[in-house]
Amino acid sequence: MKPVVIFGTGKIAEVLLYFFRHHSDREVVACAADRDYLPGKEWQGLPAVPFDEITRSHPPELYDMFVALGYQDMNALRAGKCAQARQFGYTLVSYIHPDSGLPGDCVYGDNCFIMNQALIHPRVRLGNNVFVWSGAMIGHHSTIGDNCWLTSCANISGVVTVGDNCFFAVNSTVGNSVSIGANCFIGANALVTRCADDGQVFLAESAKPFRLNSGQFLRMSRFSDI
Repeated sequence: MKPVVIFGTGKIAEVLLYFFRHHSDREVVACAADRDYLPGKEWQGLPAVPFDEITRSHPPELYDMFVALGYQDMNALRAGKCAQARQFGYTLVSYIHPDSGLPGDCVYGDNCFIMNQALIHPRVRLGNNVFVWSGAMIGHHSTIGDNCWLTSCANISGVVTVGDNCFFAVNSTVGNSVSIGANCFIGANALVTRCADDGQVFLAESAKPFRLNSGQFLRMSRFSDI
């Protein structure tokens, strides 16, 4: 099993590095980033290498890679770096947390990240570069396209098809047998029960502040008496 180079030096890379170090048998030996984003010669105790030099210091014949970037530009930035890494010859590994309970028949691509306490049913297919955070649920016989991001507590019901490059925010929900087109943004608490075309955005109204402040509300509601 080859050692791993992480691409990225931001918060997502820090999260992935933690999981690789504490909940994986894969060793991370270096990080790579574009020159403008290198913090110096080291990052988190690892050598920090310019991406355009990584094949010389850590050749793909000896090392694998994981691209640990966020959902910028509807995941397009991460997808682009994955494509570059593949062109360099790297195998992109996926990270599946040992406590994720991933069914044995789940099919997933490269550079996927399945966090602990994600709930994925049988007969689910995930494309390449899909990130699924803790508390997210993907129902049975659903298919998630490439380069998607499911934040914590996003809910994908059964027999759902999701296109490439979609983003699902906290507590978003997609109903049973719904198809979601590519490049869709499903906002926090949004409920989608009908099929969505490519590029659609779904937003739920945010909660409005109550007319009383917290002290007044506690006195009026006698909440503290409970």
